[in-house]
Amino acid sequence: MRKFDQIRGMALERKGSEAALEEAISAHDHARDISALGDDRILAEFSKRVFQAGFNWSVIEKKWDGFEAAFHGFDIGRNAFMSDEDLDTHLQDTGIVRHATKILSVRDNAIFLSDLAQEHGTAGRFFEDWPSSDLVGLWDVMKKRGARLGGSTGQYALRFLGKDSFILSRAVVRALSDAGVLEGKATSKGELRKAQEAFNAWAEETGESYTRMSRILAMSVPD
Repeated sequence: MRKFDQIRGMALERKGSEAALEEAISAHDHARDISALGDDRILAEFSKRVFQAGFNWSVIEKKWDGFEAAFHGFDIGRNAFMSDEDLDTHLQDTGIVRHATKILSVRDNAIFLSDLAQEHGTAGRFFEDWPSSDLVGLWDVMKKRGARLGGSTGQYALRFLGKDSFILSRAVVRALSDAGVLEGKATSKGELRKAQEAFNAWAEETGESYTRMSRILAMSVPD
């Protein structure tokens, strides 16, 4: 497996300078203490990424005030009890994207977060305490217990929440393949585990965060 210093050197060469590389890394670093967030903000972030999946992200951003209003500020209790009448109201609301299964995911993820809050005090505490050395385990929990949070949707949700995490974007997967970590797509449990183990080894080697390493990997290969 390639040493991370070599990968960083490739990214530096592509960006042209230390300053340009650092600016590109920092632009996507949203690190914060998730336990300090209200669980409504976690539901809002999950919902935004679910609605953006397969859709133009900018459209969702422009409509986001409408989403906040329609879903009562993403109050966990209110959305966990979304009724058939509530669903009908949402499906007639032009202030949001009227996609029935995605709308229902707000209810299902409210239930998921409510359950986590009962188990851990707050859902934010659960996500904050989960070790970045087992992100693939966290992805699995989100996929099984949440709604539409598998794959890149859940990965981006964690990144924007502020979790120290890597994202298996096409660029990162390509960089991992070039580094001798993966063979093809990172879809099977075995390949996901290989990716996690590589990041864990590089974290020990460099002391870098998982988020920064993910960004450096993405920038080490052609766009």
